[in-house]
Amino acid sequence: MALVAALLEILERPSFGEVLLELVMFMGPIWIAVVVGVLVGWVWKPKWAKLGPDSFDSTDVSASSSSSSGMLLHSLSSGFASLNPLKLQLPTCNIPWIKETQSPPSISCSSSSSLELEGEKSVVTEADLLYLDGLVEESDGGPAWIQMMDRSTSNMSYQAWRRDPETGPPQYRSRTIYEDATPEMVRDFFWDDEFRLKWDDMLIHAQTLEECPTTGTMMVQWVRKFPFFCSDREYIIGRRIWESGRTYYCVTKGVPCSSVPRRNKPRRVDLYYSSWCIRAAESKRDGRMTACEVILFHYEDMGIPWEIAKLGVRQGMWGAVRKIDPGLRAYQKQRASEVPISRSAFLAQVNTKVDIDNLRSLGNRTNLSEIEPEDSYEKPARRNIPRFLVIGGAVALACSLDRGLLTKAVIFGVARRFAGIGKRL
Repeated sequence: MALVAALLEILERPSFGEVLLELVMFMGPIWIAVVVGVLVGWVWKPKWAKLGPDSFDSTDVSASSSSSSGMLLHSLSSGFASLNPLKLQLPTCNIPWIKETQSPPSISCSSSSSLELEGEKSVVTEADLLYLDGLVEESDGGPAWIQMMDRSTSNMSYQAWRRDPETGPPQYRSRTIYEDATPEMVRDFFWDDEFRLKWDDMLIHAQTLEECPTTGTMMVQWVRKFPFFCSDREYIIGRRIWESGRTYYCVTKGVPCSSVPRRNKPRRVDLYYSSWCIRAAESKRDGRMTACEVILFHYEDMGIPWEIAKLGVRQGMWGAVRKIDPGLRAYQKQRASEVPISRSAFLAQVNTKVDIDNLRSLGNRTNLSEIEPEDSYEKPARRNIPRFLVIGGAVALACSLDRGLLTKAVIFGVARRFAGIGKRL
């Protein structure tokens, strides 16, 4: 009754301005408490929140779970920059409703510094090559791609698509044409972790854990910078390159590694796939084969609702992609100066020769789903913010503040977008 009496007293003020001011002061503490509660719930994740149905099984279940990663993170960072004056790189906090996922099946790494990764023991196998080739040829049997972007500059052109599989996070496909660049230079550029630290401002640590001088297979550890209220993200990546003619199939994916213990900070990203096909292409300037085409496929689960991630990617993708080209041009100049190449760039030149047409026939492409890396998993049932909270908050906001200053249509439009019931992102 006290609240009702206070509200009636506010409404009896003589002028509309005084009523509005009193309402703001009346509702302000409530909304501040709501915002603080949401932020605390977003950032804080107790240990018991990680327990799923499998955690109560009698069997002990282990906690297992590239340039393209940088592109996606930069896209999300740029997309959320307009909402954050600090230009945070991506609010991928520990969210209680995000399900911990299983990583693709692969061997656990050993403590040795050299990997004898041959045949079935390799962390990246021909099954991964066939899977990437199916994506390149658009014969993997997945959903149709939806075009997101078609932009260009004097030195590059860029197209991007997205699709939403039945299980797993959104998947992205892009096609970039770099003028005056060879496939070999672009291959080395994307593989060179030492040089990446100079142009990728989100990569704060890169270390080669193991390598195979015979196949060029590598296992690397990356740590990427994240906002102050979230822990940084750690990636354990297995990667390998196949060569067919002058076409290079570069596979990178998340792999388990028992020799690198899992920590609370940085938080490890288990579900990670980022691979691309690099080959020569016609220049849009004169039609000669002096350009390089890069077809990229990327998806990962960094721990935020996927609908929000899609919004960030859509808003910031082009700004992120444009930053890659200056890095490539600087790399070309460094290589022209005959500076000794790094170890990772050297291993980029150790490729497994393959006849891709013959491999396709042996792999029976019609059954590609059987050899697809098993990094898909069920979508968490509560991966998004509950709709009733979003819509309820919008109703409260519209009813309490909309006195001609805020438009209900805008409020409910934003609510529908984040609740996933409006137009799909």
